[in-house]
Amino acid sequence: MCGIFACYRRDDIESFKPTALQLSKRIRHRGPDWSGNVIKNDTILVHERLAIVGLDSGAQPISSPDGNYVLCVNGEIYNHIHLREECSDYDFTSLSDCEPIIPLYLKYDIQTPQHLDGMFAWCLYDVQRDRIVAARDPIGVTTLYMGKSSTSPRTRYFASELKCLVDECDEITAFPPGHVYDSDTDQLTRYFTPDWIDETRIPSEPVDYKTVRASLEKAVRKRLMAEVPYGVLLSGGLDSSLIASIAARETERANREAGDVYADGKHLAGMDDHGHLHTGGWSRLHSFAIGLPNAPDLQAARKVAKFIGSIHHEHTFTLQEGLDALDDVIHHLETYDVTTIRASTPMFLLSRKIKAQGVKMVLSGEGSDEIFGGYLYFAQAPSPAEFHTETVKRVKNLHLADCLRANKSTMAWGLEARVPFLDREFLQLCMNIDPAEKMISPEKGRIEKYILRKAFDTSDEPDVEPYLPEEILWRQKEQFSDGVGYSWIDGLKDAAERAISDEQFANPNPAWGDDIPTTKEAYWYRLKFDAMFPQPTAASTVMRWVPKADWGCAEDPSGRYAKIHDQHISS
Repeated sequence: MCGIFACYRRDDIESFKPTALQLSKRIRHRGPDWSGNVIKNDTILVHERLAIVGLDSGAQPISSPDGNYVLCVNGEIYNHIHLREECSDYDFTSLSDCEPIIPLYLKYDIQTPQHLDGMFAWCLYDVQRDRIVAARDPIGVTTLYMGKSSTSPRTRYFASELKCLVDECDEITAFPPGHVYDSDTDQLTRYFTPDWIDETRIPSEPVDYKTVRASLEKAVRKRLMAEVPYGVLLSGGLDSSLIASIAARETERANREAGDVYADGKHLAGMDDHGHLHTGGWSRLHSFAIGLPNAPDLQAARKVAKFIGSIHHEHTFTLQEGLDALDDVIHHLETYDVTTIRASTPMFLLSRKIKAQGVKMVLSGEGSDEIFGGYLYFAQAPSPAEFHTETVKRVKNLHLADCLRANKSTMAWGLEARVPFLDREFLQLCMNIDPAEKMISPEKGRIEKYILRKAFDTSDEPDVEPYLPEEILWRQKEQFSDGVGYSWIDGLKDAAERAISDEQFANPNPAWGDDIPTTKEAYWYRLKFDAMFPQPTAASTVMRWVPKADWGCAEDPSGRYAKIHDQHISS
């Protein structure tokens, strides 16, 4: 993944170039390996590169051989080997997984993103037509913002992060996932239209556990497309542990099958149409965990790492180190949401450690809780229909919550996070399962994410090696901000109590309108955010994550406030 900045139709584009390069420099942490830019007509595209695929030949922006099309991409295209074969009449100039987007545009125009399997945010400039097309992946794993300025109404801006746009734009939006923008119409159009996206449609498909297992295994395999060392974020919870277990198997398998595949530097990294994975990196999976000393996650992660045979790296942080990092976290995350900041801080600290060890890409477990209703408050869902509607809403808002966290916490240090649970095929399968199968019913022995646990329970399959220890496979859900150590959240609340007086809290900023912080912790984060991003439009890109109040849920997003948590706290 990388960082992109684009400015379309600005009259003074040549004199604006130094400013554009400085704005792009604000996200150089996302792409520390190389910078590139192209100006055509009155449009500039700038790219900050993190090299993971096509190391020697994948510099961007990418231009077509005739110079008529210029492409700037932040992301990974997992089906690029297939797309190259489909566009075999095109004169490819690199081994980049992103280059097939240009010939796809020549064939499919704005329908291009429908043919991409990956995580991406890109801008393509059609020089002869003076047209820019921009798109974001179906769920919003990759960040993208779009801006306008009242001083230059015809100009459009695009960037990977908010901080690139706040000085130039007085109207900024988070580019919606699953959409494509066409400057010819100045409209956004939804291209990702699966049947499950309709919240009112309640699915009724029965669950097929082995199909669920096979689909997730394929999702992990395709995301091991890399020519650099990679690893996995391992909290010891169900989601990250399953991803780690599968990745360990797939890494061993890929190394066994591949041999010295990159000896001549001409092979394409990725998974082909036959399911064969071509990948570089280490011959054995590395796993990474973080927490306060003696945190629940650290203990569980050790067990998992030993079980799957990964080379495990355990890091601890102190409460003060976490508090000291808050300003940097809010600067990089560009949010004041309590849940996101709580969980992002340990992830931010861990990402720095991982990058220092020479790793550029990690797998992470985001998305499972939204798909399967894994948050403990889902136990209070009054019906299967309402359970399903809430899962759809959570998936559709991931780009403002966990996807934002996974992307920006890691990319703050030039580390790319990939999320197998949000694979398009896996989503199509699991979001169409009858929600009655997903309901949490402790009295029936069905804990949260029962389907996922059962899919990887091989106790009745003697010929299949178990994926995880029994106590991990059936371990109760811990939200990451809880699992790194319960005193982390308690420490944040105490610090906020000291920072915000009762008088301050009773008199919120009138400019906040209806978005009033309901706790001193939320108030504290909002003040920090406003100091960094004082422009009124900045706050419009933020969503606050809270459980469903009309289900009788506690307002605090910590899993410990859910009634079924083993260490429940009364609100």
